[in-house]
Amino acid sequence: MTHAQQGRGALNPYAGMRQVPSFTLASTDIQDGEPLPAELYAAGAGGSNRSPQLSWSGFPEETRSFVVTCFDPDAPTGSGFWHWSVANLPASVTELAAGAGAPGGELLPEGAVTMPNELREPAFTGAAPPEGTGVHHYWFVVHALDVEHIDVDPQATPAVLGFLMRDAVLARAIIVATGEYGQAA
Repeated sequence: MTHAQQGRGALNPYAGMRQVPSFTLASTDIQDGEPLPAELYAAGAGGSNRSPQLSWSGFPEETRSFVVTCFDPDAPTGSGFWHWSVANLPASVTELAAGAGAPGGELLPEGAVTMPNELREPAFTGAAPPEGTGVHHYWFVVHALDVEHIDVDPQATPAVLGFLMRDAVLARAIIVATGEYGQAA
C-alpha cells in the first residue's frame, strides 16, 4: 500500500468522502512520498511554476471523463490550498504533459476547463510552503468520472468542482509528493 493509499489521518482530504477503487497514476516528475523537484515550486520559491507530467491507467471501463487536481491540506489556512484543478478531460486522454497547467491551457485537450487556483488564476501554481510550517503534502489526484462533462462555472472554485463531481467519481489515482520551505532554493 502506498503512502497516498494509507492516507494521512485528519490531513487526508479524501478520508471523509465516499470510498472508491484506485487505479494507477505515474509521473516522470514526481513520486509518491518523495520531495517535489525544484521545477514544481513557485517562481518566488526558487522554482519554475511548472505542473508535472502525469499519466494514468487501469481506471474503470465505464469512465467517461477525468478531473485532475492538486491540493495541499497542510497549508496554514484552515482550509488548505488548491494548486490546480482541471475538469472535463475526455476519457481518451490518459496523460498530461509537463507544463500542461500553464496559463492559457494550450497543452490541454479541447473542452478542458481549468478552475482558478487559490491565487484566482486558471493555471497550476507551484509549491511555496511558508517558513516554519514543516513538510507539506501535495495530493496530485486523477478522478475517473461516469459522466462526460461536469457543468461547472469556469470561475468557480476547485471546492465547488469537488462538490459537483462527488457522486460521479468511479475511482481515484493518487500521488502524494512532499515539499518544505527552502527545498527548491
